[in-house]
Amino acid sequence: MKTFLKIIGIIVLLAIVYALVAVLAFSKEYHYEKSVVIKAPKEKVWQYVGSLKGYNMWDPFSKEIRDISITYSGDGDKVGDSYHWKGDENEGEQTITGIVPNEKMMTNLRFIQPFEGNAKVVFTLTPEGNGTKVTWAIDNELNNMMKIMKPMMNSNMDKMFGQGLEDLKKLSEK
Repeated sequence: MKTFLKIIGIIVLLAIVYALVAVLAFSKEYHYEKSVVIKAPKEKVWQYVGSLKGYNMWDPFSKEIRDISITYSGDGDKVGDSYHWKGDENEGEQTITGIVPNEKMMTNLRFIQPFEGNAKVVFTLTPEGNGTKVTWAIDNELNNMMKIMKPMMNSNMDKMFGQGLEDLKKLSEK
């Protein structure tokens, strides 16, 4: 029993040390990006990247929310257009902040539930060989709890961005 308690004590101590190191050492600035090359011209890929309605055809995050309701403001393809989602204890909105047709769309992502926060999202299309390279990037600021969870966040972002880009690729290559 003493050995078991010692092991538990060591695990708790290591968790506390990790949390302190994470809070003190990890930057509050967070950047994640992932790319895929799609065998389609950028004009075809753009129809799914250059508008919020197109984006929602392959967005992996909204697929994870049960009972999601999406409301659009505008056509979803101009600066200032936005969409609001709500469902299953999740709520937020995404607004277009900049567009370079067939090349780049920038948005502000505002989380309302289950936690509040803001992030900047950029989709960039560049020619690559006979196809189009799509880079999906997100930048935000981490609070102390998110710093502690950063390794899990990276793993989740890799999974979700990978899934989304694969779905985008399937749509664009039809």
